[in-house]
Amino acid sequence: MISGRKAGRAGGWGLFCPCSSTIPWLTHPAPEFHSMRPNHQLQQKSSYCRQCLLAMCLLTAASVSYAQTTTVELSQQMLDSSIRFLSSLDAEQAKLAQFAFEDEERLNWHFIPRARNGIPLKDLTQAQRENAMALLQTFLSAKGFAKSESIRGLENVLAAIEQNGRFVRDPELYYLTVFGNPTLNGDWAMRYEGHHQAFNWTFSGGVGIASTPQFFGSNPAEVREGPQQGLRVLAAEEDLARELVKSLSADQLAIALLTGTAPNDIFTAAEKEVAPLKPEGIRYDALNQQQQQLLLQLIAEVASTQSEILAAQRMEQIAAAGNDSILFAWIGGLEKGDPHYYRVQGAGFLIEYDNTQNDANHVHLVWRDFTGDFGRDLIRMHYGTVAAEHGAGHQH
Repeated sequence: MISGRKAGRAGGWGLFCPCSSTIPWLTHPAPEFHSMRPNHQLQQKSSYCRQCLLAMCLLTAASVSYAQTTTVELSQQMLDSSIRFLSSLDAEQAKLAQFAFEDEERLNWHFIPRARNGIPLKDLTQAQRENAMALLQTFLSAKGFAKSESIRGLENVLAAIEQNGRFVRDPELYYLTVFGNPTLNGDWAMRYEGHHQAFNWTFSGGVGIASTPQFFGSNPAEVREGPQQGLRVLAAEEDLARELVKSLSADQLAIALLTGTAPNDIFTAAEKEVAPLKPEGIRYDALNQQQQQLLLQLIAEVASTQSEILAAQRMEQIAAAGNDSILFAWIGGLEKGDPHYYRVQGAGFLIEYDNTQNDANHVHLVWRDFTGDFGRDLIRMHYGTVAAEHGAGHQH
């Protein structure tokens, strides 16, 4: 869940506090300090400390204000694209596409090929499809949208491989569904879902944006024949994890590698709400610096499916909760082509990756938020604020 905060970039600009070590975010040294004679440094120490504290407060206030503005701007863009899409539908299409926010359908998510509620791309006119694609390009990053479209295109690859198999393989059977009436300060949600894709965005009272559950799958994980031979839509998500696990020492691997064979699917499946899995694997603080960077790069890769603002804020929230306790666990073989599973679990989130089906050429990848899936924490935050402002409880 994102609630009006924006991630910064490592190695950013700032100030230097002469009273201590370099402070994150504040890394430009004060030139006057470096030009002082040693006997003047102590006299000026408290003065500079006060200046640094003031600068930190001003910078923090400015950063929070900017982050909130940025989040509001993103919310407005998402709202505008959603209204534009809904407005382009005729009455019958709108009935298919829109549900009440309180409807149980909002939690009825899955990633398998099945009948779905909402309006499929198949039923859209060209103009409506353009609005739908513009909506997705607003909600997803450029990278995320490209992966989404590539995964949708794999339905054609499966159709050619399976030749009238038991599942309908159709890249047009991807559905947009709106819950509630999109407004900047109201409760509403957007879902985009089909085979191997499930995206859920929730908005409540203008207090933030929730973007989980988030699911991508790829079958085949690697296209091995035909015009798209060699295509690996989720290559980075596999390769970064394998690079990390193969970089571990024998002692580290003994902690990270769990016993047993890789499971046939992710453990959390398509549950509506998930709790942390058993705390197994190697902790972030047991990795060397290069391995830590690989783990953070892997997490960032999965987050980067979302719009840049949401992805950056996810990473900031993870860092704020503390990287040291993040766990990385692997099950299965270490070589490419071996059935394998991994997960990354932190204080508030879980990433699960499984590649075992179809001779280890079929990926499932999910990001879950223990308290924020489907905007649960957002809704609590919103109505807790409303109750506090009105001095009474609020039923919803």
